[in-house]
Amino acid sequence: MKIIYKDGHVEEASEDLELDTLRHSAAHIMAQAVKHLYPEAHFGYGPATEKGFHYDIDLGDTKISDEDLIAIEEEMKRIIKENLPIKPFILPRDEAIALMESRNEKYKVEHIGDLDEDAVISFYQQGDYIDMCTGPHLTYTKALKAFKLTSISGAYWKNNSENKMLTRINGIAFRTKEELDAYLKMMEEAERRDHRKIGKEMELFMLRDEAPGFPFFLPRGMIIKNELITYWRELHREAGYVEIATPLIMNRHLWEISGHWDHYKDNMYSTTIDDEIFCVKPMNCPGSVLTYANKPHSYKELPLRMAELGVVHRHEMKGALHGLFRVRCFTQDDAHIFMSQNQISDEIKRVVDLINTVYSKFGFEYFIELSTRPENSMGSDEDWEAATNGLIDALEKMGLPYIVNEGDGAFYGPKIDFHLRDCIGRTWQCGTIQLDFQMPLNFDLEYIDADGSRKRPIMIHRVCFGSIERFIGVLTEHFAGKFPTWLAPVQVKVLPVSEKSAEYAKAAYQTLFGKGVRVEFDDRGETIGYKIREARQIDRVPYMLIIGEKEVESNTVSVRSRENDQTQTMTLDEFVQQVTSEISNRA
Repeated sequence: MKIIYKDGHVEEASEDLELDTLRHSAAHIMAQAVKHLYPEAHFGYGPATEKGFHYDIDLGDTKISDEDLIAIEEEMKRIIKENLPIKPFILPRDEAIALMESRNEKYKVEHIGDLDEDAVISFYQQGDYIDMCTGPHLTYTKALKAFKLTSISGAYWKNNSENKMLTRINGIAFRTKEELDAYLKMMEEAERRDHRKIGKEMELFMLRDEAPGFPFFLPRGMIIKNELITYWRELHREAGYVEIATPLIMNRHLWEISGHWDHYKDNMYSTTIDDEIFCVKPMNCPGSVLTYANKPHSYKELPLRMAELGVVHRHEMKGALHGLFRVRCFTQDDAHIFMSQNQISDEIKRVVDLINTVYSKFGFEYFIELSTRPENSMGSDEDWEAATNGLIDALEKMGLPYIVNEGDGAFYGPKIDFHLRDCIGRTWQCGTIQLDFQMPLNFDLEYIDADGSRKRPIMIHRVCFGSIERFIGVLTEHFAGKFPTWLAPVQVKVLPVSEKSAEYAKAAYQTLFGKGVRVEFDDRGETIGYKIREARQIDRVPYMLIIGEKEVESNTVSVRSRENDQTQTMTLDEFVQQVTSEISNRA
């Protein structure tokens, strides 16, 4: 695939650049189609994204719906069929403004006004459409062969809620129709697995307009959350962690010392208590630092591993909220490790092993990303270099491949991110390991070394689940609600066929309940077929015990798994042994 740069030179696209260029060009072709159908439209930003593209558009008083996307797609196909050449040109700032004003593109004019006075502005033209862009782009419109417009959403101009809400048209584009079809099939499956839909069906959690971004966990959802926490606590006890709990609200001065106030205050909630500003914690680390600083420490205590299931609050834009995936309040399975310089590599290996244990338990594959120093960071070049090299050294000693993500580290240190891949190929960033030289310096943390000298510890920030709420959302979609038996909110349903078998079925229920199995007894006056379908398809219960007169006479139970229609007959004792073993082993 040939692509054209803003200076006019053409070359064959690299594999990394090919899709991004394809999608960026698709955004321009879509904008041209929109302009044909809605001549009064004004255009904001139209970038390529990880899976496709979008364009933010001011349509004035015109409201469009998903049905209108079909007409826009058809116009895009007509533009593609014309095979218009895509040509770049460059203008000085004043001429660029004049061009955009003549075309009534007020957002482009504003964007140019944000650029440097001596900026030279590049444009791309295809037929009657001109867009301000740095490129590169396809050389002809016909090179776009596989695309689809997917949805309409809202987006504030410049991502600022004080600005006008624009209409965002979202789309996807791929190299071939086969790739597009595969992606659409995956998206159909993703829709079927949507954790918001499954969460409502299974009564796991709810979201209310009275508390946007603050999920309510229902009794069944709390079972999953508590099972994850129990598993987490067992692993951390074995790995030598101690558990702490730190305050939800601490004063502004603390967050100024930690650096969060300067780097994160727009995402923090605050209140005034006794004429002093206090902040609801968006992160747990300053609380862990104060806990460490509570008393003197010796080198013999290091590494000191402090774990915390801390509830944090972060202000997210309302339009970005999404089920359990993007919320304003969540539980971080945090830990902060205080250690000496020569312990860095071993501690990172221990954390990686712990995270690998957790992800393997749920059948996740993952890849690792190393994120380096961002522009808006604190600390010296020397500390950042030492921290980054510490992570690289640990990864290479373990022989773990990784991708470098330049400039995406935390403001206080570089990090390793773990991206899970679920059963339909989607990726989720959950676990992270951050190496921090800055916070121990800011809070003047110390330990007494073997020679009696005072040394500064180094700090690791890390999570396994990340956000427990988000991890439950990921698990719900990964398993399509069919949680492993140990995690399932209801593990067994006892279904009597009629009143004649109800007493025997009730006794089976009591036996299972007494063994700690999460069991429900369904003696409603519905048909047995209806109760089986509901247990399998809605509640997604791992096992159903179907008990009729035959089972009463033979002193057995008929066991049906949610995975198939086959029924297995066994004694109740045999089933109890089978299911309790499966639960205790977290199979």
